[in-house]
Amino acid sequence: MHHIYVDADACPVKPEVLKVAERLGIEVTFVANSGLRPSRDPMVHNVIVSNGFDAADNWIAEHCGPGDVVVTADVPLAVRCVATGAQVTGPTGRVFDDTNIGMASAMRDLGAHLRETGESKGYNAAFSPKDRSRFLETFDRMCRRAKAVAPPSGE
Repeated sequence: MHHIYVDADACPVKPEVLKVAERLGIEVTFVANSGLRPSRDPMVHNVIVSNGFDAADNWIAEHCGPGDVVVTADVPLAVRCVATGAQVTGPTGRVFDDTNIGMASAMRDLGAHLRETGESKGYNAAFSPKDRSRFLETFDRMCRRAKAVAPPSGE
């Protein structure tokens, strides 16, 4: 069975993930460095990792693979997950795939450089209802696509 992995620290779309996953019968794992709200649903799992640098990212990258869906706003994690064959979206519905992950990574690095040099303040736009709606549409489409593909061999 395919799986949904969520980089859950500060993820604003957890309710939407649960809604789609429940409707489609896909297991979800929320991965975070700190407390997560427990769920009685046997299809929902919480993984608390150490506070070590990139611990949640490392856990997700090591467990995801072809046919899985990953939700993250972290571009370096998206790069790693796309490399495994997973489908990846950000909480605003931005899709990361083979066609755009190189540019997304380069733009992230450029933004970091501009912030370090003081050329940019690096403010992020507020999460909007439009972002939530775009995420829900993108995420639902990805999950349906994952369910339509035969599970990886050995499962």
